[in-house]
Amino acid sequence: MKIIVTGSLGHISKPLTKELVGKGHVVTVISSNSEKQKDIEALGAKAAIGSLEDLDFLTTTFTGANAVYCMVPPNNYFDPNIDLVGHYHKIANNYAQAILQTGVKRVVYLSSVGAHLEKGSGIIIGHHDGEGIMNKLSDVAITFMRPVGFYYNLYSFLPVIKNTGMIAANYGADEKLIWVSPIDIAAAVAEELETPMTGKKVRYVASDELTGHETASVLGEAIGKPDLKWVLISNEQMQSGLEAAGMNPAIAAGLVEMFASQYSGLLTEDYYRNRPAVMGKVKLADFAKEFAMVYNQK
Repeated sequence: MKIIVTGSLGHISKPLTKELVGKGHVVTVISSNSEKQKDIEALGAKAAIGSLEDLDFLTTTFTGANAVYCMVPPNNYFDPNIDLVGHYHKIANNYAQAILQTGVKRVVYLSSVGAHLEKGSGIIIGHHDGEGIMNKLSDVAITFMRPVGFYYNLYSFLPVIKNTGMIAANYGADEKLIWVSPIDIAAAVAEELETPMTGKKVRYVASDELTGHETASVLGEAIGKPDLKWVLISNEQMQSGLEAAGMNPAIAAGLVEMFASQYSGLLTEDYYRNRPAVMGKVKLADFAKEFAMVYNQK
C-alpha cells in the first residue's frame, strides 16, 4: 500500500514508519523540517517537506495514497498567543478537505482518551472537535486512535523531583493511572492501517495501569530514590505551579481541568467501557530505565 505518515519522525511516527517500511509498504513521511529529509530517507521512506496548514501541499501529498495516518502536532504551551483549539480545528479541517479531494479511503486519526467528552476535559476538547470534523467524512473508513497518558509526560516531573524529592500533581496518588508507550501506539496504528474496514470506530491503546503511588515507586527505584512519593495537591496549587514555570495561563487552566477530570474518573469513563483486550508490550518498568538516564543527565 501507499501510506502517508504525518508527524515527521516523532515519538509515534518514527517507529510507525520503520514498521510499515519493513512490511513492504511505500511510505511518505510529512515533515515541516527539511533537515529531517535525510533521516526519513534513511528509513526507506520518501520525505514530503511542507506544512500541515498548507491545504494544497496536503492535497498533493495525499493524492494516490491508499491510507493516511493523521496527527495534530503539539503546540508550544508557553506561547502567550497560542490558540490551541483553533490549531486543532485548522489542521483537522485541512486533513478532512485533503481526504475529501483526493478520495483516500482509509484513515487512522490520532485522538486521545477523553475525546468522547463535550465539556469538562480541558485541553482534550481539541481532540473531541477534531474527531467531530473527521466524522463528517462519508465513504471513508476511519479509526480514531485514543491513547492514554504517554509515559514521556512523566519527564515534566523531573524538576520537581530534583527540587523537592517528590511528584506533586492534582491527580494520581491513590488513583489508577493508565500509561502508554508511543511504540505500542505505533504498533496499533500499523495494525489499523493494514486492516480493511468500513465506517468508523474508536480504539483505545494502553500499556500499563498503576496507581500514582505505584508509578512513583517504580520511577524512584530506577533513579535511586526508593522512597519517592506521589503527593496530591489542589487545583489551585497545580495552576500556580504551571504558571510559575512560565506556561500560558489559559493552557495551564486547561491542563488542570483535564487532570481534575482524570482524577474524578470522568476522563477515563469511556476507556473503561471499551478497555483494550490486550495491553501493549512496553511496561512502566521498561520506560523507567529511560527515565533514569534522563534524570541522571539533568
